[in-house]
Amino acid sequence: MYKELIEKKTKLAVLGLGYVGLPIALEFAKKISVIGFDIDDKRLARMRQGDDPSGELEKEAFQGCDIEFTSNVEDLRKASFYIVTVPTPIDEHNLPDLRPLLGATRFIGKVLKKGDYVVYESTVYPGCTEEDCVPLLEELSGLKFKTDFKVGFSPERINPGDKEHTITKILKVVSGCDEEALETIAKTYSIIVQAGVHKASSIKVAEAAKIIENTQRDVNIALMNELSIIFNKMGIDTYEVLEAAGTKWNFIRFFPGLVGGHCIGVDPYYLTHKAQSLGYHAQVINSGRYVNDSMGFYIAKQTVKRIISGGKDVGKAKVLVMGATFKEDVSDTRNSKVADVIKELISYGVQVEVTDPLAESEHLKKEYGFELTDKIGKDYDAVIVAVNHKEYKAFDEAYFKSITNNNALLVDVKGTYRGKIKELTYWSL
Repeated sequence: MYKELIEKKTKLAVLGLGYVGLPIALEFAKKISVIGFDIDDKRLARMRQGDDPSGELEKEAFQGCDIEFTSNVEDLRKASFYIVTVPTPIDEHNLPDLRPLLGATRFIGKVLKKGDYVVYESTVYPGCTEEDCVPLLEELSGLKFKTDFKVGFSPERINPGDKEHTITKILKVVSGCDEEALETIAKTYSIIVQAGVHKASSIKVAEAAKIIENTQRDVNIALMNELSIIFNKMGIDTYEVLEAAGTKWNFIRFFPGLVGGHCIGVDPYYLTHKAQSLGYHAQVINSGRYVNDSMGFYIAKQTVKRIISGGKDVGKAKVLVMGATFKEDVSDTRNSKVADVIKELISYGVQVEVTDPLAESEHLKKEYGFELTDKIGKDYDAVIVAVNHKEYKAFDEAYFKSITNNNALLVDVKGTYRGKIKELTYWSL
């Protein structure tokens, strides 16, 4: 397989060209022949022009690449090594939504040939690859698992907006359905991954390793969020506490904040779902999820309380929310918890305007029902800096005073302006 890929006698296909799939496809396309598959023809048209719809890659990343962008399933027949990088979201009940994953699996099942390899990168619960995907591949292809085709799992580790930890520089965890598959998959990824590979002993181990990476972060951030709520009641500055505690050599540095996106805010639910199916209720993980999912509403309520304590009528208050993406310096708004802040403010009768230098108003309208304001006004009773984009970090108190009424409130979710606000009423987590 490795030899045929290197000599371009066969192709590698990447299914799902989002913030994970496109960088992988382009890196491979610098070395071997690649088919980039996606069901969104509008996105594909942009990629053919050297434009990344996710806004992560520069035009130069497309140059010198042997890649064919397509939405035609029949084009996948030209490949022998398939990598699946589609989203694995949750539904409205916080349960795993495997429709994109199983959809991609169906596409592959229809074109799968003897000797082919299928590697999943999409984050799933341990067992999903072999219990949910493999039977579908067998059913649609008429081929036998391990005998006719091989399967592996290699979790994605790309961090949106991070220009330092890119696909080639991150140690790649790989796994295979048997020893032969493991060696072939490891060698194939070694074509592009300079940092090396870690060979997991089984597909389940690799699946579990990925899901606990984000679960660990989620639980630790939940602890910081809970501490910030407690310290707020005590009148203590959370960041000062963390700064003092951080002077100890083994203190682990996490900070409070909104936890959204399609990784940390989603992956733990896959693990708790699997645990529930095995008869175990994951208490710590579920508690952490509850705390983090509640923070948007908590921030909004604290904002309303402080508007009232400032002697203003909440029903006539006007609030500017700065930042709508799920994290700083990215354009992605999926599962953004800023939407919870806005929803709760509106429930109190507050007039809310939203601005963001990276988000697309059309996407926000479709996803959450609100749009970005065309122009920032000068009569806000409160400003909530919800996402600390680099564009916001240069702002000073004079700027915030220029867009607010007298006795205004500045809510600084991430503590970006700590120690810099002297006249405005200031609050942070």
